[in-house]
Amino acid sequence: MKILVIGGGGREHAIITSLTKSPKAEKIFCAPGNAGIAGIAECHPIDVMDFNGITKLANELNPDLIIIGPDDPLVGGLSDVLSKEGYRVFGPSQRAAILEGSKSFAKDLMKKYNIPTAAYETFDDPEKAYQYLITADFPIVLKADGLALGKGVLICNDLNEANAAVKEIMLDKKFGAAGNRLVIEEFMTGKEVSVLSFVDGNTIKIMASAQDHKRAGDGDTGLNTGGMGTFSPSPFYTAEVDEFCRQNIYQATVDAMRKENREFKGIIFFGLMLTEKGPRVLEYNARFGDPEAQVVLVRMENDLIEVIEACIDGRLFEIDLKFNDNAAVCVVLASQGYPLKYEKGLPISGLNSFEDKNDIFCFHAGTELKNDTVVTNGGRVLGITALGDNLQKARTKAYLATDLISYENKYKRNDIGEGVWIQKRD
Repeated sequence: MKILVIGGGGREHAIITSLTKSPKAEKIFCAPGNAGIAGIAECHPIDVMDFNGITKLANELNPDLIIIGPDDPLVGGLSDVLSKEGYRVFGPSQRAAILEGSKSFAKDLMKKYNIPTAAYETFDDPEKAYQYLITADFPIVLKADGLALGKGVLICNDLNEANAAVKEIMLDKKFGAAGNRLVIEEFMTGKEVSVLSFVDGNTIKIMASAQDHKRAGDGDTGLNTGGMGTFSPSPFYTAEVDEFCRQNIYQATVDAMRKENREFKGIIFFGLMLTEKGPRVLEYNARFGDPEAQVVLVRMENDLIEVIEACIDGRLFEIDLKFNDNAAVCVVLASQGYPLKYEKGLPISGLNSFEDKNDIFCFHAGTELKNDTVVTNGGRVLGITALGDNLQKARTKAYLATDLISYENKYKRNDIGEGVWIQKRD
């Protein structure tokens, strides 16, 4: 099979790495790709939002399968565009991708179908939001309705902070059009867990659990980012939690989307908060998480192409999804200053240290090749992922591997997965 993957980050590098393990993968292309992906796939420098350019490329390559990685093109309808051209596409339609594209849609869906989530209100008018906040309980959560690179969520501890957040999101448009509508949500406490799933419109198959670290600094301090590291499995995702979610959240979401005439085929990412009252849905994503994909896919035993084709064909019920009884930890190497201002174009050394290793992976997120040298090209540069018999061993291995990489202004959190292995699993 010839396969075209859309995207150019760590998620896509992890996806393509998994695809290369399949005997079905004859040739893999990627648009736009990055310096790491270029080592295992043929890259074409076309932006993920250039739908005409991607369609033209597909017509030239004639791939048997197209996999769309990022959220923006999915929400923008790229899956529909390519499907109409006759291609087999893995990624939800625009109507289904709204599950991630609009937080207010997702909240309304959960409310209508009794899927447990935080209490909320939605606002199109900033003045009404200000009035609502006067009587609100704090802390409280303010979310830009649309896509904001995982950064459009602000936790406010008092009225002054909340009013400033309304101004930032709705008036100053810090997150662009994503802030045209605002969701104000009850603040929940508990452990956050990420659960990815394959969906074929009717059947849902749950992948191994994971846990992300969003804040830029150690101890979950600093600004929200796209993710500074993750680990899998989460010791907080117990058998009881799994049973509750299967009964009340997972299949209920798939069924709700179908009933709304928004049949979902692809990946649903469930962001969960494990509260004292039970699991609650924090958010949905309509694609693999990044960097969650890096720790989940390396643990999956199945042929990824077989699973994807089963999703497209509506026969996911045939698949026995299996994951190795091990653990994975991913530590993101970023550029100092991320997620705000950072320098690009810095040469990276040590990348050849990962050649011929089957338990340590260097997934490229923001890199490019300039004059035969791999240089930084983003805030998140690399995702160093290690496998181990347990989380402690995987974490030790991942952090030792981060020392093999050098570039100016290298930055990482030092507490990814710290101490999680001491948590009791019931």
